[in-house]
This record gives sequence, C-alpha cells and structure tokens, in this order.
Amino acid sequence: IWWLDPELTYGNAKPFVFTQGHSVCNRSFFPCFDTPAVKCTYSATVKAPAGIQVLMSATQSTYLEEEGVYQFYMEYPVPAYLVALVAGDLIHADIGPRSRVWAEPCLLPTAISKLSGMVERWLTAAESLYGPYIWGRYDIVFLPPSFPIVAMENPCLTFIISSILESDEFLIIDVIHEVAHSWFGNAVTNATWEEMWLSEGLATYAQRRITTETYGAAFTCLETAFRLDALHRQMKLLGEDNPVSKLQVKLEPGVNPSNLMNLFTYEKGYCFVYYLSQLCGDPRHFDSFLRAYIEKYKFTSVVAQDLLDSFLNYFPELKEQCVESKAGLEFERWLNATGPPLAEPDLSQGSSLTKPVETLFKLWTTEPLDSAAAASSVDLTKWRTFQTVLFLDRLLDGSPLPHEVIKKLSECYSSQLDSMNAEIRIRWLQIVVRNDYYPDLYKVRRFLENQMSRMYTIPLYEDLCTGTLKSFALEIFYQTQNQLHPNLRKTIQQILSQGLNPLPAIDTTAVTTDTPAMVLEDKVSEATNGAISLRDVNVSA
Repeated sequence: IWWLDPELTYGNAKPFVFTQGHSVCNRSFFPCFDTPAVKCTYSATVKAPAGIQVLMSATQSTYLEEEGVYQFYMEYPVPAYLVALVAGDLIHADIGPRSRVWAEPCLLPTAISKLSGMVERWLTAAESLYGPYIWGRYDIVFLPPSFPIVAMENPCLTFIISSILESDEFLIIDVIHEVAHSWFGNAVTNATWEEMWLSEGLATYAQRRITTETYGAAFTCLETAFRLDALHRQMKLLGEDNPVSKLQVKLEPGVNPSNLMNLFTYEKGYCFVYYLSQLCGDPRHFDSFLRAYIEKYKFTSVVAQDLLDSFLNYFPELKEQCVESKAGLEFERWLNATGPPLAEPDLSQGSSLTKPVETLFKLWTTEPLDSAAAASSVDLTKWRTFQTVLFLDRLLDGSPLPHEVIKKLSECYSSQLDSMNAEIRIRWLQIVVRNDYYPDLYKVRRFLENQMSRMYTIPLYEDLCTGTLKSFALEIFYQTQNQLHPNLRKTIQQILSQGLNPLPAIDTTAVTTDTPAMVLEDKVSEATNGAISLRDVNVSA
C-alpha cells in the first residue's frame, strides 16, 4: 500500500494512495490466499474523506455521499493479486461506450486527447480475435510518478503511470498489452508464478495481433524488433546459462516472484507462442484455438501442460506429426532450456521501418566516420518513436564511442532530441553519461530535476555511478531527493552508496514502509554485478 503526501502528486493538493498487488504483495493489504492458483469474488467497503475519489478493480460500485462510503463488488472470480484500490484527487471523462479515463484534474485533458475513441477500437479488435470482453467496463486510471511499474492489468481498472502520457507509441503499446491481459492473465491465469510466461507471453502475442489489426504489420514488427533487441541485451548481461532465462523458472523458498520478472517472461514466452502459431500455418487458425482455450479455462488457473495439451487436441494433425518432439524445438526444451528463444519471428514485414535504423547506425559506427553523410541521411523528427529508440539503444550498446563520434552525434541530434518524449531523451542522456560527454551533462541534470518516476531516474543513476560521474549524481540527488517517493529515494541511495561509505540517513517517516511494492532492482543485478537499466528488466505487468 503506497501512501503519498500531496507533494508527490501532480496537483500537490490532496494525499493519494494506491495498492500494487502483483505478484505477492496483497497479503499486506488483506488476509488472503496470495497465490494465482486460487480465485474468488470479493466485496469491499471503503470510507474516505470528502473530496477523495476511491476506485477499485470491481465490476460494481456505489457511493453513499452522506456517509462518505464506497461499496465495491467483483462478481467474477479473480486471484488475490488483481484486487486493487486507488484513492485521491481523481476526476473522470468518458472516452468510449464502455471506457472512461481517471486522472488528476491537471492531467485529464492530456489523457482524453491521447485515448479518446482509441480504447474501444482496441477492445473491438481484441474481441474479434479472442471472443467477448467479459469484464463489463474497461477504465483506466493514471497514477502519480511514484507508481513502481509502467502499467498493471487490474480488471475493469487498468493502472498506468502518468509519466508515459508524453510517449504516444509507448502509451499505445502499454494500454493494448493491458487490454490483452483481460483474456490472458485475468480470465485465464498462470496457476504458479514459476510459469508467469503463460500470462505475459500470451498477452504479448495477443497485444501484437491487436496492433497488427489496428496499425499494420510493419509497426508491430518494429516494436517487436525493439523488444527482442532488449532481450538479447539482457542475455549478454546475464549469460546464456542463467536459470532466470528459462520459461519455467524454479522459485526457491523465500524468493519474491516479482524478482524473476524479466524480458524472458515476455519475449521468450512470446517467441514460443509465436512458434506455436506458425505450426498452424495461418495465425487466424491459432486465434480460433485461443478463443476456444479462453472459453474452456476462463475464471480458472492453468499450468503450461493445460495450454499445450489443449493445443495438440485442437490440432490433431499436429499431434500426429509429433510437433511437440521436433528435434531442437521440443516443447520441453522451450520450457526448460536456458538461453535465447529457440526460434524468433520473421520481422521482414517491418523492414521499411527497421532498415533505415540499421543504415543510420552503420553510417555512424563505420570507420572512418563520414559525419556529413550520416547527418544528412535521415531527419529524426520524421521517424516513429520506436525507430529512434531502436537507433539510440544500438548506440548505447556500442558505448563508449570514439570522442569524434559522440561529438558529431551531439552536434547533429542533441537539440532535436530535446523536444522529443522522455523515452527518447533518457536514451540520449544515457549515451551522454556512458561517453562522459561533459558538454551535454547539464541536460542530464535538468532531466533528473524534473523526473520523479523509477523508469526515468534509476537507469541514469545506475549509469552515472558505474562511470566517473558519481559525485555529479550525488549532487543532483541531494538537490532533488525531497521530490522523490521514499522508496525511490532508498533505491537511489543504495545505488549511490555502492563502493562508498554509507550515505547519511534520509528521513522516511512519511510512509509506513520502505519496502517497494515491486522490486525492480532485482536478483538479476546482484547476479551480474552490473547495471541493468530498468527499461531492460520490466516493461509492464
């Protein structure tokens, strides 16, 4: 349960509270069987001061104004982690026939402009693929930057961090991913956290089927290429024999399942589901199977064998061909082998968007550098966000770059990137930090002075502290710490204190706990002794 003083909200007017249950945190919210294997309906009564709007992940709600009491009821069985509550200075606007957006008053106009009419389009596309949307309403609430992840698929009420509003393409993908969870994760749930890919891999596959239907194959392939790039980056950091790269991860006693959330859960899981779809020959045949799978198992929890047995029974011709035992691509190997996916999707339909990225990257990294040719070849302001972040990520992978290259890159792009969204700017600033490019360091300071979310602070502090700029990082932190949530302050302190004497204690009495609801600087970092940027570890729940 995250309690925020007014200063940690956008409006600075009223206190705010939200819960984050995924994956085993709701045991601190209410007594429960905190396992995805157990589902039940729930009801709740919440009393709140006048002027505080309370919302929950429920299908029904009433408000007794004279008593200040809200009553909620979820009529469908859900696992404990999907019970969620938020309360604060929230107002709403309808953005579709079964959707509304909730946000602080100062953010609502932006939220409306970004999402009006869009959610219904995505829901309709999803229903055409996977059957009726069973939860009634699909509302969205935008949370303050202290929200510890990007998005959470609480049924009827998706939670999304407000910071993502400025990055249109990331907002689209994040919401569609949570829409997909309405079928994969919420209706049919992984029975054990050791098989989280059953929710995340299937939701990622469904998300990409929805984006293909609504935005075309090229855009979907571009986004997939960007994510698979991040997967391979994480693989290099972890090593191919790391057990966290298995789809069926073994949870040791006392380990928080959230510590095992990584890109393998999403992208290796997606690659396995995509491989299954390819075995059918036509993705529409696989869509039909998934509709039947949802209908059979909705409101229950499943294990991988349930999915795979259903698949082979639905396609008896594939069962006769023994596709589950195909050499090198055995289902068992997909589930239990470490390392990268055994097969990856054909992304050639995205070449019109990915080829320019590859061409520009080669121009900037081929010696001798022809900066004039590189600079004149592309206008980044005409690119999609995912093209730009793919290009910057590859420059990040190649850092440190020769000084001449980083100097020319700054001359060509730095002022352009200043006006772009935070997903783009943070990558450029990481390049600045990893290359110790002092002329642009003031932009790093300015960025951190205006960011309060984990996703846009942790990666930069990690990079600052692994290089020669730790004193610069300390200076910024001490200037900005009061605008950060105490949990985030503690995390940054831990980053800053590595290799130093312990930092002075910071007063955290403003909250009841210093334990993050979702640990993102996880065992992965400890295992590799190297910084893994937040964006490379966890995209959204």
